[in-house]
Amino acid sequence: MKIVLPVHHFPPRYSSGAELYTYRLARTLRRRGHDAQVVTIEAIDEGTPNQLTVVQDDYDGIPVWRLSFDIFHSPQRRLWDYDNDLIEDWFQRFLTKEQPDLLHLQTGYLMSVAPVHAAVTAGVPMVLTLHDYWYLCPRHTLQRGDGTLCTEIPTNPAGCAWCRKLEEPRFRLADKLSAGFVGQAAQWIGLQQETAVVADRRRRLHEALGNIDAVIAPSQFMADQFAPYVQAEQLHIVRLGVEPSEPVEVTSTDKDGTLHIGYTGQIAPHKGVHLLIEAFRALKNHTRNAELHIYGGLDAYPDYVAGLRKLAHGDPRVHFHGRFTAAQLGQVLAGLHVVVVPSTWYENSPMVIMEAHAAGKPVITAALGGMAELVRHEIDGLHFRANNARDLGHQLQRLVDSPSLVTELAQGIVASRTPEDEFNQIVQIYQTAVDGHPQKNRVTQYAI
Repeated sequence: MKIVLPVHHFPPRYSSGAELYTYRLARTLRRRGHDAQVVTIEAIDEGTPNQLTVVQDDYDGIPVWRLSFDIFHSPQRRLWDYDNDLIEDWFQRFLTKEQPDLLHLQTGYLMSVAPVHAAVTAGVPMVLTLHDYWYLCPRHTLQRGDGTLCTEIPTNPAGCAWCRKLEEPRFRLADKLSAGFVGQAAQWIGLQQETAVVADRRRRLHEALGNIDAVIAPSQFMADQFAPYVQAEQLHIVRLGVEPSEPVEVTSTDKDGTLHIGYTGQIAPHKGVHLLIEAFRALKNHTRNAELHIYGGLDAYPDYVAGLRKLAHGDPRVHFHGRFTAAQLGQVLAGLHVVVVPSTWYENSPMVIMEAHAAGKPVITAALGGMAELVRHEIDGLHFRANNARDLGHQLQRLVDSPSLVTELAQGIVASRTPEDEFNQIVQIYQTAVDGHPQKNRVTQYAI
């Protein structure tokens, strides 16, 4: 089968969750005899506003088409955030030339719905994997501009327009001081242009969802969010697989009695690393010492990292180790007793949880979204109330005070799903999408 995988970014320049997922999938597809190619956005600040630059190269045996353009000086800046005609024109030519059997989309961020339009015109079946909430939320995360969670998508697009305004401190302050009156007034009289953009975005994206043959959600939580917009028979839950790790002996402390608490992953505000440092600093070392080891790139959000260092206040027990490679992951996890995932947004299906469990490490995580599905409270890890450093500190304190709890939680970990199981399910979805695809030039109007 010839499969094209559009994704917003791809290695080696980018290596977050969706990028690594796509790389792993493309590599597995090619290993199994399929012709898999990747199309990615390499840069959005290069070239001229009305010209697309395309470079074709090879990454680890995978053909990759890297697209670059200048979105910041485009006269259609806002529209290109969700529907980029430059990308659509390129995809129409690309699909005509390559004649793939299937397009497997990885969300829509940066790529926009342009590949969907082109595939509909070319009659190419489509599968979409949901890595975030881009199709539902202009901020992608269902986390409001003031940091609170969006528990229900506003019926009125003005609600989303105001949410974006809350990203600016002056609007957050005004809304807080007025007990929400400023936000209500703005939604009624002050955000007509922004509201029109959100309404147009909703219409185009919901219509695009209706033209996709199969939608994959890695978590039940993600599937539930999209259930109103995707027909039930087209929505599939596909749990991610992870390679089993070599068995690691788990002890509650190291030789000097120190408990090693770890964080691995992106260091960004929505990942909640500040909560972890705050909770750790409040620990009382009644029976043993503890250390906090933070692994992840320190350059993407320099102001946030500076705030984290200030929060750590020079505490010698808090260690910032910086970025690590995939090959070093096993060594990193081997040096930890427990891994913490303190995200403040609705994480979908964090690979870090499955990697930790595969290495025999219990996980403490926020009782939120897909995180809560992957960790069974007091069986293979612990839950804490989301965005609550005090409750996270309480759970950490339990590990400090109870010498046997880490070992007990580690013994509750069950074998993770393998990548082979995941891949077999995905290929079945591919085949169903191809076999059930209607004639070319299909356009479905899906109710919003």
